Amino acid sequence: MRRAVIPLGLLPLLAACGQGGDAAAGSEGLIATDPVIARALHDPLMSDPDLASRNEAASAIGFADSAALPVFAGSSEAAAAAREAMRIELLESGPLPDLPAASKASGPAVLGPMSGAQELLAAVGAPGTCAAGLKEDFALAAKLPPAAAIPPRAMVVQAGASAAKGCGLTIIRYLTPAASEDVLQYHHVSAARAGLEPVRHAAPGDSIVGQGKGTERLVVSLRKAANGLTGVTLVYRKN
Repeated sequence: MRRAVIPLGLLPLLAACGQGGDAAAGSEGLIATDPVIARALHDPLMSDPDLASRNEAASAIGFADSAALPVFAGSSEAAAAAREAMRIELLESGPLPDLPAASKASGPAVLGPMSGAQELLAAVGAPGTCAAGLKEDFALAAKLPPAAAIPPRAMVVQAGASAAKGCGLTIIRYLTPAASEDVLQYHHVSAARAGLEPVRHAAPGDSIVGQGKGTERLVVSLRKAANGLTGVTLVYRKN
């Protein structure tokens, strides 16, 4: 469970809130204009650690994207820069194939910011019992397997994984200013180069599904996020 950390410098202000007067008014103004402070003070997990809408009854991967995020906004310039960065990275490993047309078959359900652990596990055919072994850690995003690589200029919102037997999982949620088709192309190429057989889907939402040997499977689900960004949920099962 995440714990909210309140900077020491804020303690006098917080104490003043309970004393009334000008100090209280000033601190309330600071809290109201700082979304990070507001999130820490109003996070329902501080008072209800089993709140289902945030952690799916204590499962590791299940809370929503932060209300304080994103910290950047999308724009045509940012989208172009992200596209260029992705293309450069992919070209370093060989020719860049075009993104194929979407399959006529329906893909997986859209994995949104409120999708719980069971939905994420089901997307790659992992047993529901694997939820107990999921560990949340942003550092995991720095050492992803090639099939689960994320593009440059992406902002990780959540990262989790499990190395338990039969539950080798990686789960990443991120935001990017890149357009959906550029994100799909990045993951389609990355999955193919990692030895999977990726398929693009357009319904019920944009996604890439990659099948490898045995139980290896990748699902990359896209959605429109706030501030003109593209929200991505990636689930990768190794074994």
